[in-house]
Amino acid sequence: MLLLLRQGRLSKWFAGVGQEAVSVGVMQALRPDDWVLPLHRNLGVFTARVDLDRLYRQLLGRAGGFTAGRDRSFHFGDPARHVVGMISHLGAMLPVACGLALADQLAGRDRVAVGFVGDGGTSEGDVHEAMNLAAVWRLPVVFVVENNQWGLSTPAHEQYACARLADRAAGYGMPGAQIDGNDVRAVTAAMGEAVARARAGEGPTLIECLTYRMRGHEEASGVAYVPPDELAAWAERDPLARFEAELFEAGVMTQAEAEAVRAELDAAVRDAVDAALQAPLPDSDAATELAAVYAPAVEAPPERAVEGPERRYVDAVAEGLAQAMAEDERVLLLGQDVAEYGGVFKVSAGLVERFGKGRVRNTPIIESGALGAAMGLALNGLRPVVEMQFADFVTCGFNQIVNNLAKTHYRWGAALPVVVRAPHGAGTGAGPYHSQSVEAWFTHVAGLKVVAPATPFDAKGLLLASLDDPNPVLFLEHKALYRAARGPVPEGAYRVPLGVARVARAGDAATVVTWGSGVGQALDAAARLGLDLEVIDLRTLLPWDVEAVAASVRRTGRALVLHEAPLTGGFGGEIAATLGKVCFEWLDAPVERVGALDTPVPFAKALEAIHLPTARLDAALRALVAY
Repeated sequence: MLLLLRQGRLSKWFAGVGQEAVSVGVMQALRPDDWVLPLHRNLGVFTARVDLDRLYRQLLGRAGGFTAGRDRSFHFGDPARHVVGMISHLGAMLPVACGLALADQLAGRDRVAVGFVGDGGTSEGDVHEAMNLAAVWRLPVVFVVENNQWGLSTPAHEQYACARLADRAAGYGMPGAQIDGNDVRAVTAAMGEAVARARAGEGPTLIECLTYRMRGHEEASGVAYVPPDELAAWAERDPLARFEAELFEAGVMTQAEAEAVRAELDAAVRDAVDAALQAPLPDSDAATELAAVYAPAVEAPPERAVEGPERRYVDAVAEGLAQAMAEDERVLLLGQDVAEYGGVFKVSAGLVERFGKGRVRNTPIIESGALGAAMGLALNGLRPVVEMQFADFVTCGFNQIVNNLAKTHYRWGAALPVVVRAPHGAGTGAGPYHSQSVEAWFTHVAGLKVVAPATPFDAKGLLLASLDDPNPVLFLEHKALYRAARGPVPEGAYRVPLGVARVARAGDAATVVTWGSGVGQALDAAARLGLDLEVIDLRTLLPWDVEAVAASVRRTGRALVLHEAPLTGGFGGEIAATLGKVCFEWLDAPVERVGALDTPVPFAKALEAIHLPTARLDAALRALVAY
């Protein structure tokens, strides 16, 4: 690979020279069905598990690799071989290991999940959240820290102040061991003990492997910053040369036999490389790439009549969640205070008594860790629901949603049926950190679906449809609607298809496009002003129903987009731009937008009323109709 890099035939390479004993020792201690979550320098993990021909196609960006050219090097997964590849954000995969392990624990399987992290990555918050979660839930996870003394160019003593990273284990309530990571037999032995503990239900272990990175973080960065004498000292402890010498000394292998093995492996590698280099480059088109973003969803049944006993919005959400859990044992709920307490809005009240603590799980105060664990659960056959106490707190898990959950299917084809429930919105006097409408942060993210129901009927039906979907769904529940919105809700389970808007009110004077709390505001305005407005409830924001909205606007000739989030950068801008293009010939007035002021959501009710768009809606509608 280094030769190919110098020849310009490979774009980038992360060499594991000097660290081979860690990967090989770990894999020696595992069964083929144990989960492994490797990093940049764990080539030995991949050569132990996956086909060399396909691996080299992946590394060289050829057709037939694991990601079809959509991601590089070791950023791929192979679920059939229980390998889950990394993303570039260090530490992000350790919560995923927790989810994989939890799914096996719940199913009574004695599999183990092994997550790798470097010494530099241990400073990431995800690492703390994952280790704490694994210890609290006694999960069968082994955390392997490859301490190679450098975080790119930053030496270890500038990264942490503790004497040994293994000592951190005590703070989590798990065993920790620091071992010689250049001794393959020591790695295998330590891993054997940790894996045995995990299989016996005794929980996680932290193993710190002391090793050294002999080349740059990646080849372009070099090692000019490394003290030469330090590099030379570690070269004397090279794990391959060391193990080979032990074999010779013990009489297990002769020099000639070693050369024969080396020649055999060299030929196999060269054949695989030659085949990969002769393979075609990935060939695609825009339609193919767009189709790869989402896992294909089962088509939802036609919508049913809006009838049934009256329910509050909050009760409809709770009923949908309970019915989903009753229908499908793979559905489970995790989040802060969701079990005995029933969640801060009491949506999950009574679920732990009905379904047990295995499926209704209180997490520590973690967002990123819970979302990462949900990814692992989904990869391992379950359908997790994660509750954010407030949508505002989703920022603490932003990376897991937008870079891990949303991009995985496009990168290597894995379906991720994860629903993130997020109570959002203002109108309750809750101030800047419990009132935000966050949809625009996420509607820019390919691979994610964003749903925002406005009625109790849709809240239940869209939640059930979201739980059926094989893709990650951000499910926005407006807090002000929880106990204020009422309407008919069928008692049985039903689905409202994602991506389909509805006509909340038919009219001819103008089209109001909105969602969530905006639907009621638009309906009230139409009645208050006596205007014959057509109100379109998007229901799903990503992907949104362009054709339904455009059909209405072409008929009425006027459009106003209403949302509760601040105007600048709001999702309404995307809708307005699209309508300006596809409806240009039919428009009798410029497309209007009404949103909140470009301020944080204030606490005082009087200030909140100034912030929200309601006070500006009437004037905007009159001006639009009179244009």
